[in-house]
Parts: sequence; structure tokens; C-alpha cells
Amino acid sequence: MRNPSARVYGIGNTLIDIITSVTDDELARLGLHKGTMHLTDKRKRLELEAFLSGRTSVITPGGDCPNTLITLHAMGVDTTLAGKIGDDAFGKMYADRLRIMGVRNELALSSEPTGSSIILVTPDSERTMNTYLGANRFYSAHDIVLESLRLSDVFYFTGYMWDTPEQQNAIMTALKETRNRDIIVAFDVADSFAVGRYRDTFLRIITDYCDIVFANSEEARILFNNYDPHECCRSMGKLCRIAIVKDGKRGSYISRAGKVVRIPVLGSLEPVDTTGAGDIYAAGFLYGLCTGRTTDDSGEIASFLAGETISQQGAQFTEEKALRLRTALEDGSWRPAP
Repeated sequence: MRNPSARVYGIGNTLIDIITSVTDDELARLGLHKGTMHLTDKRKRLELEAFLSGRTSVITPGGDCPNTLITLHAMGVDTTLAGKIGDDAFGKMYADRLRIMGVRNELALSSEPTGSSIILVTPDSERTMNTYLGANRFYSAHDIVLESLRLSDVFYFTGYMWDTPEQQNAIMTALKETRNRDIIVAFDVADSFAVGRYRDTFLRIITDYCDIVFANSEEARILFNNYDPHECCRSMGKLCRIAIVKDGKRGSYISRAGKVVRIPVLGSLEPVDTTGAGDIYAAGFLYGLCTGRTTDDSGEIASFLAGETISQQGAQFTEEKALRLRTALEDGSWRPAP
């Protein structure tokens, strides 16, 4: 696919990310399992806010699908983000940030508070996410602007949208709209807990609707009951056109037309913060797709951008860094020296 004016339409959880550093002992005292995503209620949310009091935190609009679309737009791809925010200060911050960045905003308003995620980063750079979905829980099929979806070239969503029946119905409505249309469907499995709960549903969605699927090695293991990420990628490649399994410091695997290739890590093996690395990997791959790169080149671009994001705190790039990366992608200087 080479389409300089390609449009990517994404539906995802709009969250304000609050990122702070903690020790392993502090994480244990909070009763949190390192490296996972915890859905929190209001009581746990208040406990975490009290813990954060007086600490230095990075606060930025985030969320899985939004991180991907924001990065895609920064690299020059036309993007539209659909989701739900509260009519509050965080919601205004989110909408203002999208407007400044130029991402098309189709965010519905809710009387519920804007969702947020307190991300605790331990010294080994593992991130433990504590997500309060807030308004996101109520995103429904009625909130989708179908005309925008129908005009898109790529529809992107993630497994995090399987937290409530309303969200599930919205995604299924969107998927049915893509049928018999020239729209590429890209799905990031995104959450091992969601895979555990909805394994059969996800396998059916991958088979029936998806062209491109992203999963990490743990998610792929649950999907295919196999600890070998290479073989998991091969198995997933039998269900969709392009299958991608990310394997951390060992790189990633991409299956297309029955062939599995390994993509090496491009970037630091000692990350500062892995928050959103998978989101940015997806952005890199979709950027490659939209600009007519080969599957292998798209995978290497994905690895390059993911490597850049783990060298900083937080998933999104500053305007200056995004411009530098976009220029490197356009002139080819992003490639490592032979």
C-alpha cells in the first residue's frame, strides 16, 4: 500500500498518563504486580493519588491507540482519533493537546471523569499501569462517526477496548463497517489479561476481520498455547495477512505469506522507560505500510521508533524530536550504518 494521503482511523481509550519512578519495595507495599495493567476503582485511585503526593511526575495525554495515532500524525500520516473524555480539566487538556498536534478529534463527551493511568516505573524500566477508565467505559457504537470511518484507509484498535460491553459493541460495529470496503484492519492485542478472558473471541476477530495483528510474546503464548514466539507468529500468520509478535530485547517476528522473519532491536537494550513502546512500534509499522515500504522495512521502522521511545520518559516524542525522526525516515538516515 502506497498512499501519501492515507487516513488512519483509530478507536481507543483516551487516558491522561501520570508517570513517576518508584522502587520495587514501594510497588510491593502498594500490592501491585509489576509489569501489568491494573484496572482501578475510585478507592484505589485515591490511594495512589495520596502515594503520588509530593512526587515529581510527567503528565501527558496518552492511552494505547492514541499514542499510536499521535506518533503516526507526527510522522506525517493523516489520523483521526475516536474515544470518550469527560467534561473536565483533564478532558480539556486532552482535546487541546490533540488540536495543537493536528490530530483530528472525534472525542465524545461524557458526564463521567476523563480516564487516567498512573504509571509506576521501577529501576529496571518496567512499567506498572494503574488505569481508571472513567468516561472510556461508556464509549458506544452511537459515538462512532461512521462517515469518517468509511473514508479511512486503515482502521486500528486494541484489546484494551474489551473492558466493557459498550466498548466491545462499538468495535464490532466498526469492524462490520469495514467489511466489503477497501479498509485495512489492524489490531493490537495489547493486554494479556484481555487475551486470557476473551481468547476465543480474539481468535475469531483475527480470523474474520483482521489484516494486521500485533501481539507481544506473552499475549501470543496465551493465544496459541506455545512459549516459542517464532512459532506463535507462524500460527497467527495462518489467520491473517500480516502477523507480528514482539519479543522484547530479542526483537520481533513478522509473518507474511507463510514466511517468518526476525526483526532485530534497533536502539538501546537498556531502556529508560518502556511505557508505550508497543504503541510506537505499531505506529512505525503502519507508517511503513502507508508510505509503501516493504513488510521487512516496515518492521525495521517499527523497531527504530520503539527504540527511540524507550530512551526517554513517556511514550510520545517532543515536537523537536518528532521532526528529527520524521526527517530521518524520509531521507533514509534512520537506517543503522552497515
